[in-house]
Amino acid sequence: MALPVAPGRVAMRKTFGIMASYRWRFVVALILQILGILAPLVAPQLLGRLVSRVSAGTATVGYVDRVVLAIAVVTLVGAVVNRYAQMYARTLGESVFADLRERMMGRVVRLPLSAVETAGTGDLVGRTTNDVSRIEFLVRVGIPQIMVCTVTITFTLVAAAVSDPLLALGLLVIVPPVWAMMSWYLPVSVPAYRASSAAYARLNGAVSETVDHAETVDALGMGARREVTILTAVTEAWSLDRYTAALRVRLFMVLDVAWRAPVVVILLWGGFLAARGYASLGAITTVSLYAMELRRPVGQLMFWIDQVQIAQASLSRILGVEEVPEDRSPTGEQPADRRIRLHDVRFSYREGTEVLHGISLDLVPGERLAVVGPSGSGKSTLGRMLAGINPPTSGEVTVGGVPLTDLSEEELRRNVALITQEHHVFVGSVADNVRLGSPQAEDATIRGAIEAIGASGWVDNLPQGMDTMVGSGHLALSPAQAQELALARLVLLDPHTLVLDEATSLLDPHAARALERTLSTALAGRTVVEVAHRLYTAQDADRVAVVMDGRVVELGTHEELVALGGEYASLWEAWSQE
Repeated sequence: MALPVAPGRVAMRKTFGIMASYRWRFVVALILQILGILAPLVAPQLLGRLVSRVSAGTATVGYVDRVVLAIAVVTLVGAVVNRYAQMYARTLGESVFADLRERMMGRVVRLPLSAVETAGTGDLVGRTTNDVSRIEFLVRVGIPQIMVCTVTITFTLVAAAVSDPLLALGLLVIVPPVWAMMSWYLPVSVPAYRASSAAYARLNGAVSETVDHAETVDALGMGARREVTILTAVTEAWSLDRYTAALRVRLFMVLDVAWRAPVVVILLWGGFLAARGYASLGAITTVSLYAMELRRPVGQLMFWIDQVQIAQASLSRILGVEEVPEDRSPTGEQPADRRIRLHDVRFSYREGTEVLHGISLDLVPGERLAVVGPSGSGKSTLGRMLAGINPPTSGEVTVGGVPLTDLSEEELRRNVALITQEHHVFVGSVADNVRLGSPQAEDATIRGAIEAIGASGWVDNLPQGMDTMVGSGHLALSPAQAQELALARLVLLDPHTLVLDEATSLLDPHAARALERTLSTALAGRTVVEVAHRLYTAQDADRVAVVMDGRVVELGTHEELVALGGEYASLWEAWSQE
């Protein structure tokens, strides 16, 4: 299920809210743009008067020199003012874009994990890459250009009307075709561009998922199926691109004729009026020059109108991230103790298909519980329930008597945390990566967390030790090293209950065994729930929960369950033989 898209009115309201905080800077930018436009508008007036004097035979050499000098001066002044106006407008655009980007990223990193996982990789990546790039182009380049074009067109029309109101009416010839075309184009373009962005998000997801899990695709012989999936996504994106391109062709075909028409119309209309004594040659020259001046800003404005539609679709998707509903309602109630209980918990990823069926479980504070069972039995989902990632469809998961969904995200992580086999290395130093677990932690504390999980050996061998830069563009860590960094973050976070979902799966069995023993010492006194496939983990645990088909079918110590001769005994026998 994709993340929501903000309705047009909501997106515009939020956008204007962001821009309102820069209103005085917009006023300054507008004043500079007006000053930059006024200077060039003086030149056609001066040239028109010169033509009138020349045609009347009253122009002197000195007058011609003064007019030419004045035209040169105002053109130079206009160029200088326009330079600073453009620079100020670009700076303003950068500020607005930075605000929008920070606002989006601030929300993205606080999205409910249940919503992120439901949406999938492609949708969120598409919004933070393709959609942001489209907005970036408009804000950084488009807003200054749109301001220039709008001010230029407005003042040019006013100047033409002041020169000769009757003759200037010819400039309005572009209004009917432009109005008709935009009335057709705007309602169909935004939904089309929005659908195109969504299609590219699905394409990104299909490609990235296939690449990330290439080994699984090869092992299961799913190459042909993934090719079909990607081809379908490419075909959908391509067809929508062709459709939006067709819209643009029709738009520019009409507008191209419309923005070229005023010069011809002014000359014909001016000739008609001059023949009847209603217009002078100087006025026709002046207004014709203004008509020619209009061609460039009108042509640019046509381009930016289309870019605005693209950006509006992307903006709706970006601001739609803010429309994701919270999956918890903090009440401020504090847990009475560290005991976690599940009571009749049921969960469905999709309506009508239960994954967990009425599970009740009481964790003893400080115990180590192993959760085992065949693949697809619901072990990881149970782990996510215990960590508060997904709220139960029905039933209740509590810590100290308080439902996990009644705790804020920060309070929840102070009580219970989940670490899975999916780990990420962020651009920064090794210390910075570990410090994500506790942003205020000192280097000595970080060093202690690294030593606690037994990673000090390879960290010390790095060129700058903990200060070595890792991540994209820097030193690449192995999957096992990345996994150990994630475990160090968890030690630094220091919750009283930890859920480890195959947290050592990327290590070889001997290294994983050694790390788990190290963790047992580092995490002493904490409640640890381990979702595991390697059954020696269960052998070391205080209790073992066997999950089959979304139910806890056996619960007890390793020895008790082996003696019982049930599901766990069968799993243990098969594991021992391997």
